[in-house]
Amino acid sequence: MTTSDEQYADIREMYMVHTVFRREFALLPALVRGVAVGDQERSQIIADHIELLNSMLHHHHHGEDEHLWPRLLERGSKEIAPIVHVMESQHKGIEKAHDEINAALEAWHSSAASEARETLADALDQMIPLLNKHMGMEEEHVLPIIEKTITAAEWGRMVQEGGASAPPERLPLMFGMTMYEGDPDVIEIAISSMPPEVRPIIRDLASQAFASHSERVHGTATPRRSNA
Repeated sequence: MTTSDEQYADIREMYMVHTVFRREFALLPALVRGVAVGDQERSQIIADHIELLNSMLHHHHHGEDEHLWPRLLERGSKEIAPIVHVMESQHKGIEKAHDEINAALEAWHSSAASEARETLADALDQMIPLLNKHMGMEEEHVLPIIEKTITAAEWGRMVQEGGASAPPERLPLMFGMTMYEGDPDVIEIAISSMPPEVRPIIRDLASQAFASHSERVHGTATPRRSNA
């Protein structure tokens, strides 16, 4: 149960995470198709990038499954149950697409063969509309309920758990991905919640990590934005 004087979740952070997924997943099929047959060095770079995004998406959805849906079903009105069940069903569909991508990735990245490349690119093409539909429905129907139902403390625990599941050396890059198109006010709030020793340096570390990674993956430190 929540009380009337509790602070509720700041859902703006979810929009920033969704922006990362919209931007980066939209760019993946062309990245894969752009790898020359037999170029295993380049295929490994793109494969590492895909694996990072798949891991981020998996942990993001796991956090929602563990922390959000049960609480919304418990606290929300009876009208919320159908949309929560749709969210859960969509997660399963996305997870299936995620497994198909991983299988295709395994067959492609070590050989960079032509047929395997097209199978992977096609699997990524199929993931994008599933993901965009899910995030759009979540933003329209679920986030307005979350900001009235889930407390800031509960939200914070979900975010912390997700961060703890990521390799520490990847955290600056992941934060840099979020900062690239992120709301400056929400970025400041996120930094203020980090350990004191991290706050003075994380902005530069994250920006540099993202720029370096994007140069290697996209050929530019400023890849096409999600709304371009």
